[in-house]
This record gives sequence, structure tokens and C-alpha cells, in this order.
Amino acid sequence: MGESLGDVGEFALIERVTEPLLQGPGVLLGPGDDAAVLRTPDGRVVATTDLLVEGRHFRLDWSTPYDVGRKAAAQSLADVAAMGGVATALLVGLAAPASLPVAVAEGLMAGLAFEAARVGASVVGGDVVAADALMLAVTALGDLEGREPVPRCAAFVGDVLVVVGTLGGSAAGLAALRAGRGDLDVVAAHRVPSPPYDAGPALADCRANAMIDVSDGLSGDLAHLLSYGIGFEVEVGALPRHPGLAAAAEALGEDPLAWVLAGGEDHALVAALPPDGVEEARAACAEWPFAVVGRVVAGEGIRWLGAEDVPASFDHFEATP
Repeated sequence: MGESLGDVGEFALIERVTEPLLQGPGVLLGPGDDAAVLRTPDGRVVATTDLLVEGRHFRLDWSTPYDVGRKAAAQSLADVAAMGGVATALLVGLAAPASLPVAVAEGLMAGLAFEAARVGASVVGGDVVAADALMLAVTALGDLEGREPVPRCAAFVGDVLVVVGTLGGSAAGLAALRAGRGDLDVVAAHRVPSPPYDAGPALADCRANAMIDVSDGLSGDLAHLLSYGIGFEVEVGALPRHPGLAAAAEALGEDPLAWVLAGGEDHALVAALPPDGVEEARAACAEWPFAVVGRVVAGEGIRWLGAEDVPASFDHFEATP
């Protein structure tokens, strides 16, 4: 297993995991000081944070430390994109037992740095502490680049609902791992999500009125876009599915629709757009699956057209899976 965190100590660990990190041009002062210093060209900072706990959000017998690091970064980076921003930096808190192999910590950091680099962001600092369980706390900072932030609850009656990315893949991958079917293609979607990062700013540029990333499941996350006096009609058959869903459902004997409607951690983006902005958005998001899935109507709640029973999405205080 090699050296453990207890063998090398706190400061040697910090040096080992931060020495390989590359810093982007927006970082004026990176790891190694009391705090990082970043440029903020827009004058406003998008900030978000996520906490991942071993056994609750990831398992190291199912995923490599590198994959877990990428997944941890993706959760926060997708939140920045959902605001219409571009991520610039990550701050990482690591809590771990002293017995944890150093190689695991190095793998986590390498995955975090790789995923951050995909959007031009840098890992600029963080903290390390001893704990009984392995936990990662990731804070992402971002730049709006002159755009207005896209909130959740600002959709208008007449807006069109679109999804960029695919749904159900991560939930199907989790089901496959639980069933001992690590050979199925969907497992990769659970280990490392593929959020459409650049689609967030693109949708903002196309006048998106409301937006969210699907982190806990569409049935719950879409409800966060509701506000007083508006409702949604969703064409369930139009929802974009991960391409491996049908094969996974057949292999596992499961209904793939439950994964699409309630599965989390795909980090697809759901946005409400004015009708005359849809084709512009489709062109701007051409790299990703793009689907018109419904519309904003007067009223309250969500009508799921084509599904009778819609399962509830993930709740962090339900029993540990």
C-alpha cells in the first residue's frame, strides 16, 4: 500500500499534492500561502461548494481515486456553469484517516486538477485535516465574463424547456455496480460525469431565464425552477437518455425511465429559454445532445406527459445507499 498520511505528515503531504499543480494566468498567488489571490475581471465572483463522503457519494472499491477527484470537481464546476459562469479556481478540503495511503490523496488531487483544467480552472489551495472518514470538500469560483447570472426561479410563461446533455447514465451505472456488473458501459458515467460545461455560458448568452444542473435527479431539480404562478409541462419521451441505458436496463431487468426521471449526478443542464432563442441555443450547444423537452405554462407544479408514476429524486438524509 506504500506510505500513509501518518507516515509523511501534514506538511509533506501538502507539498507532494500541490507541487505538480499548474496555475492559470488568472492566479496571482496559488497554493502555499494563507490564501490564494485571483484576478476578477468581471468584478463579481460565482461561488459554490460541495461535500463528498466516502460510502455516501463514492466507493474506492468501485472507482479509482483519480476518478473520484474528477467527479468531485465536476459537481462544483457544473454549478458554476449552471449560473452562466466560467470556472476559474477550486479550493479543496481533504479530511482523511492517518492510515490512508498517500497514493490515494495524490490520485484524488490529480483527478481534481485534470477536471479543473478542462475548463481552464486551477486548484489554488485548500486544507488537510485528520478524520475518521474520507471526505472531500470542493469550493469552485467562477467568472460571469460580463453576463448576468442565470438564477433558478425566473422562468416566464411561454418559455421553452431544454435539456443539454443526457440523463440516467450515472444512476444506471450505480445500479450496475450494485449488481456486480462493472462491465456495462454506463458504469463510466457514474464514475466520472461529463457535464456540458461550456453550454452554461452559451445558454446564458442565448437569454436563458432560468437554469439548473441535474445533480440530484430531474424530478426534484426541475421543481427548483418553479416559482409562484408558473408550472411546467414536460414531454417525457423527449428527454435525452444516455446511450447505454437500454442495454443496461435489459441486463439488469430495470425500468430505464426511473433512471432518467430521478437519477442524479449526470449534471446535464436544464434551462428555460424564450422561444426565439431556442435555435440559437441549439447551434451554440452543438457539441452536446440538445433536446426541447417542454414548456412553461400558467399554473403550478409539473405535468409529466407520458409518465404516470414519477419517482422522487435523491435526498441526502435518506438511508445511505
